[in-house]
Amino acid sequence: MNHLLEVENLKVSYGGIQALKGINLSIAAGELVTLIGSNGAGKTTTLKVLAGLLHPASGKLQYRDRSLLHVPAHRRVVNGIALVPEGRGIFARLTVEENLLMGAYIRGDKAGIADDLERQYVLFPRLAERRTQLAGTLSGGEQQMVAMARALMSRPELLMLDEPSMGLAPLMVEKIFETIRGISIQGVTILLVEQNARLALETAQRGYVLESGAISLSGTAGELLGSDAVQQAYLGA
Repeated sequence: MNHLLEVENLKVSYGGIQALKGINLSIAAGELVTLIGSNGAGKTTTLKVLAGLLHPASGKLQYRDRSLLHVPAHRRVVNGIALVPEGRGIFARLTVEENLLMGAYIRGDKAGIADDLERQYVLFPRLAERRTQLAGTLSGGEQQMVAMARALMSRPELLMLDEPSMGLAPLMVEKIFETIRGISIQGVTILLVEQNARLALETAQRGYVLESGAISLSGTAGELLGSDAVQQAYLGA
């Protein structure tokens, strides 16, 4: 299998606490893979390391068969890695359109940026209606759309989503996940961290279960949905 991303024996420490205890995971180009686990398991830490926002104590990070270890965060964006952070991280005092254009700051192709901007408005029609509105005045679901559209403006090959359903109404969660499936169908590789384990596994092709900084289970989404351990711990069975 052609792996776009390979993580090997990744360890991360905060002070004296080991947040990641040597995890291994891989993602093939075009896959939608989910990382599930309870709060504090190390899911966000994993994404931050992959995005270059945290430095691991040890381990290997290979992206397109090249090491990411000494590649700074902004260069990872240039290389096709984008993170939609937990809490969205939008620019509240900028308009929707200005937020989206910030996602294209690494690019110099004006015509391509204009095309991609319109593409985001097709993908997120609600943002088209609110393009001149200050992002901070939007609902939580709309702000999540802004964060996702902004990340897509960098034309990522690997899109990482951290808790996209957090704090959203059920109807909005449904819309967001419908969009995630659509992005995946377009060929973007996705690594999804999501508290709603059932929804994550029903959306993804494969998954990893992270417990106390270690991978405890991995398999196809169907296998994990059928696992007694996953059902008891995360699916309320």
